[in-house]
Amino acid sequence: MSSERYKESGVNIAEGERFIEMIKPLVRQTHHPGVITDIGGFSGLFSLPVEGMEKPVAVASTDGVGTKLKIARMVGRHNTVGLDLVAMCVNDILVHGAKPLFFLDYLAMGKLDSLLATEIIEGITEGCKQAGCALIGGETAEMPGFYPDGEYDLAGFVVGIVDNDKIIDGSEIGVGNKLVGIRSSGLHSNGYSLVRKIIFEELAMGPDTYVEQLKTTIGEELLRPTKIYSELVQNLARDFKLLGISHITGGGITGNLPRILPKGCQAVIEQESWSIPPIFPFLQERGSVSESEMFSTFNNGLGLILVVHDEEVEDVVARAKAMDEQAFIIGSIAKREEGAEAVRLVS
Repeated sequence: MSSERYKESGVNIAEGERFIEMIKPLVRQTHHPGVITDIGGFSGLFSLPVEGMEKPVAVASTDGVGTKLKIARMVGRHNTVGLDLVAMCVNDILVHGAKPLFFLDYLAMGKLDSLLATEIIEGITEGCKQAGCALIGGETAEMPGFYPDGEYDLAGFVVGIVDNDKIIDGSEIGVGNKLVGIRSSGLHSNGYSLVRKIIFEELAMGPDTYVEQLKTTIGEELLRPTKIYSELVQNLARDFKLLGISHITGGGITGNLPRILPKGCQAVIEQESWSIPPIFPFLQERGSVSESEMFSTFNNGLGLILVVHDEEVEDVVARAKAMDEQAFIIGSIAKREEGAEAVRLVS
């Protein structure tokens, strides 16, 4: 099949080549000395920095943005969902104390729109710069007949590195340790199927609807980018003993915190110990969502929860605040009785 016939079938090779040239300057902004290859090859090559590490361990994660992509299409702005993509992947490896090294993306759409795709890549490169990792490659798939016009999907892949002796895995968590919550930027990228049902179906709002309780339009609020915690975690891990870190992603606080707790440990969370961003009570009240479902679906204002020693908790909070993060002492680790839940919420 010639390139002209291929174009007739819906795939434009020339447009794909033009897109690669358009994003090269963006991608190069994320590069650092470990990067060996330029974008556009079959693979991305990266020289692993292992200086000072006795037993370097690679840490990898993959994720997507979910139905938040539909909000981007409704609003007509696509330069933030790429940042969400990086954040969702990077925050998952930070919980092990890993330093993000490089990132790859997968972008699929029915017909390649270079301007739209470049807008998405702008967000990805911004996310990589915030995370301190290099964007070394990816895949842009043009799939005519598979995605409706204007629809696309995103996936991301990150690799980081940590010394084997410094892996954070929660195994040292014990009774008496303290819980520190780190403020989220909002919904991040979870629970959007429920959010869209409440906002656009039940409340019949449009993306331009201004909500006084939120002090912005609903579209702006729902597109608020996911926070990346790379700099904070690396700084804290350097000077403090972080016993465990939970990324509060899909499954909310009650679904993610148990993933790092040893058997016999219960996280007791004081619900009034942090200020909850207004989007969460708005969804709870207007969508008639139970308290238990709020905690099992959304982050409720906490993007990360750290477990630290009692004697270090005040210093950890002070350091986070010095880095312009909002941090709260939200509870402690208690003995988990037979049959008890791993997370207990107290008023």
